[in-house]
Amino acid sequence: MDFRGDIFLEALTSKSLRDGALIAVALTIVSFVAGSGIGLLVALGRTSRFRAVRALAWLYIWLFRALPTLVILFIVWYALPQLIPALRGPQFLPFYAAALGLSVNEAAYAAEIIRGGLLAVDDGQRLAARALGMSPASVFRRIVAPQLVRIVIPPMANDFITLLKLTSLASIVSLREILTNTQAAISSNFRYAEWFSAAALYYLVLVSIFMVGQSWLERRYVWTSQGRAGHGPSLGVLRGFGARTDAR
Repeated sequence: MDFRGDIFLEALTSKSLRDGALIAVALTIVSFVAGSGIGLLVALGRTSRFRAVRALAWLYIWLFRALPTLVILFIVWYALPQLIPALRGPQFLPFYAAALGLSVNEAAYAAEIIRGGLLAVDDGQRLAARALGMSPASVFRRIVAPQLVRIVIPPMANDFITLLKLTSLASIVSLREILTNTQAAISSNFRYAEWFSAAALYYLVLVSIFMVGQSWLERRYVWTSQGRAGHGPSLGVLRGFGARTDAR
């Protein structure tokens, strides 16, 4: 077996892979935050009372769930500059193109996760809060959002980890993340086993770190039962928000 430990160690400690890992993490965070924000709007559109808004939201989800992520990145990097002259200049960096492609793709999946969380919140709580004079914004912030966060944390955290692995596709837009830098190094030394093993180890470490973070979040935002003397049954509380889930 021709696997050289010294070359593997050199790859593992190389600046190119370290820099690529930082870019991959930054791209993941930017795409996840932007995608979650868009996804929230799309999810609210899916639950809108206006048929046209629901149709547009459904169309967005259908389109970006149907298209492979690689195709979306090709369209953003190669097709959009032909359609939008402002994107033809050097200001349209590979990072921006990758972030745009991954964000719109992530938004479609985040929208369905958030919509499921919204449907899981009992409508009776919204109606009770409105009957007590709370505004729609206050109902969402104080009643819906705390419960929604607890429901969507596990699937959204899994989505985040998947998005981290999808950043490897950004190599097709020349973004110098982990895979691009690995391929560049291999093109000069042809040591496939050592460099790809080092790249795989980077992904394993990054995913493991985020999985630990996911476990912490799930423990942090948990439902607990909290009873108070003289007030009847216990009340559900979302620890972390410190918010009561009833309308009072």
